Amino acid sequence: MPELPEVEVVRRGLARWVAGRTVEAVEVLHPRAVRRHPGGGADFAARLRGETIGVPQRRGKYLWLPLAGRDLSVLGHLGMSGQLLVQPEDAPDEKHLRIRVRFGDDAGTELRFVDQRTFGGLSLHEVAADSAEGLPDVIAHIARDPLDPLFDEGAYHLALRGRRTTVKRALLDQSLISGVGNIYADEALWRAKLHYERPTAGLTRPRSTELLGHVRDVMNAALAVGGTSFDSLYVNVNGESGYFDRSLDAYGREDEPCRRCGTPMRRRPWMNRSSYFCPRCQRAPRVPS
Repeated sequence: MPELPEVEVVRRGLARWVAGRTVEAVEVLHPRAVRRHPGGGADFAARLRGETIGVPQRRGKYLWLPLAGRDLSVLGHLGMSGQLLVQPEDAPDEKHLRIRVRFGDDAGTELRFVDQRTFGGLSLHEVAADSAEGLPDVIAHIARDPLDPLFDEGAYHLALRGRRTTVKRALLDQSLISGVGNIYADEALWRAKLHYERPTAGLTRPRSTELLGHVRDVMNAALAVGGTSFDSLYVNVNGESGYFDRSLDAYGREDEPCRRCGTPMRRRPWMNRSSYFCPRCQRAPRVPS
């Protein structure tokens, strides 16, 4: 599933190609693509028609398109395979095209939501009452992400120390810190030399600060090359893949030598996912006898 860098790459593309444009017509071609919109496809299309798109925003893995002058936003979730593409109006339809948004201008491009596995979608939501940033109400519980200038490191450290959990679970807890998923958690933990099952209660302030630094570093590095693409499912708005998969130090490198010490990397099942780590650099915590 796309994580913060991939979603931010898409947001930047939408800011360039979609912001400020007025919607002329919307076609909903698959009902699952708007299943999170209470009124269904016809209502989604009717309510979006005539609205002007503001500057796209993001919180963690979620992005939204504010509607200019309204307390409404189009919330987008890419799911496992969702793509928001800006395509020429005369380009052939993609096989898994789910929603088409046409604009009332002469730019010659339209916005398309393409989703092979139909886990993602678009939906229209009101802005949360207490959100100065226009956060859609359904994601008001999502924490700030580590690249947000207003992210509170002190509060995050206290939350870690006060919870009976492990460090990777805490990194993936979107109510504590948003935008981090399996790939970048494994990468940051490898850089910090922390095992994924390390209890958070024992993390000192310097160690949690160091870990956050590695999270930021790996995300910024991924952003610089367009994110991580393991297949053709994640692309930016122009249909281009990211290249950070070539720079991964941990994720997907089972049995390959650790880039620090040469020990073969290991993979272990973890919460219906996998965790990749170096058994020498990231020693497992001792189990109390």
